[in-house]
Amino acid sequence: MSTLTKQLEWRYATKRMNGQTIPQEKIDNILEAIRLAPSSYGLTPYSILVIKDPELRKKIQPTAYMQPQIVEGSHLLVFAALDNVTEKNVDDYMSLVSTTRGVPVSALADFKKMIWGGASTRSAADNFTWAAKQVYIALGAGIVAAALEEVDSTPMEGFDPAKLDEVLGLKAKGLKSVVMLALGYRDIANDASASYKKVRRSTKDLFIQM
Repeated sequence: MSTLTKQLEWRYATKRMNGQTIPQEKIDNILEAIRLAPSSYGLTPYSILVIKDPELRKKIQPTAYMQPQIVEGSHLLVFAALDNVTEKNVDDYMSLVSTTRGVPVSALADFKKMIWGGASTRSAADNFTWAAKQVYIALGAGIVAAALEEVDSTPMEGFDPAKLDEVLGLKAKGLKSVVMLALGYRDIANDASASYKKVRRSTKDLFIQM
């Protein structure tokens, strides 16, 4: 069994955490994996709020039906997608491509036309849906990276997005919350699910070979 599959076998959606702080190096590695996750065109139409402050996490907890991992964990990541994709978003990305690859912005005109040509014809709601789908790719990268760092994680969709957006002031940032990821260390004494065997469909049933 490879290191990756061994760690994926080790991880589970942790229900209770013990309050231990994650070393900054491990947090940095998890965040870097998220940063390097693929997204459509490389546009990365989302931001991730990295919340360590205990008081802020206490304010967030009621928006997520008092799930304990939010306050028992070390960090909480909130993945928030753009509420719309604007031409400025695309222009900012063109500038980043230009700087990173050492090419003039003018040489990227066709690339911009391809991205903006699609986004400009969609409604704001459809652009948000498209951006939110990109979030889940980054979330997956974060979950895998956490497992490799032997950091427990719990992905969470069980929260009221409107209330969470209000607590975090996301509307002013042009963002809407999509999913959260609690990071910490399992509290084995209080988390019965820590001893459960992982249940997944078999290789034979899951994969259709063609």
